[in-house]
Amino acid sequence: MDLTVKGKQLDVGDALRTHVEESLVAITGKYFNGAIDASVSFAKDAHLYQAVVSVHVSRSIQMEAQASADAPYVAFDLAAERLAKRLRRYKRRLTDHHKDPQPAPEITAAAYVLEAEPEEIGEDHVEPEQPVVVAEMTMDIAELTVSQAVMRLDLADIPALMFRNRAHGRLNMVYRRKDGNIGWVDPQLAPEPVG
Repeated sequence: MDLTVKGKQLDVGDALRTHVEESLVAITGKYFNGAIDASVSFAKDAHLYQAVVSVHVSRSIQMEAQASADAPYVAFDLAAERLAKRLRRYKRRLTDHHKDPQPAPEITAAAYVLEAEPEEIGEDHVEPEQPVVVAEMTMDIAELTVSQAVMRLDLADIPALMFRNRAHGRLNMVYRRKDGNIGWVDPQLAPEPVG
């Protein structure tokens, strides 16, 4: 496993790095044959330490967990525990998903990060015709069932996930609502006009 451990406003020593590596090898080895890569970042915010653990367990499955505590070891252990809990919860579905006889080819899409609107706009501000693109990347859009998409949304701890619905092949989206529930967008094709 390729592991990156870094700290923001914090020196990550060899002992913490070793603790992180041993813990992640044990967690991923229990549920998979090991992970492809992992990154752990520590940051100090006032009196708390925050640990963000991101693990790429297979080509198409990325997981993330984070936690805060009054010590970096405790913050990491809490985040690693959340990661292990997600893996334990979804292990059966992950292994069943990998037994699909013929996986559908994934499609890719361009993804852009747009510049945020300024908070205060002066009178002489001219609105651009197109938003300013800050970053550009590509992302894979997998063919999944709705339950698999919800599982990936939860595993990666992301706010939204676009996927191609295995039931009908159209693009769908699942997202985390403010009330804690999961929303599902399934656009319906407009009926053909008659006549």
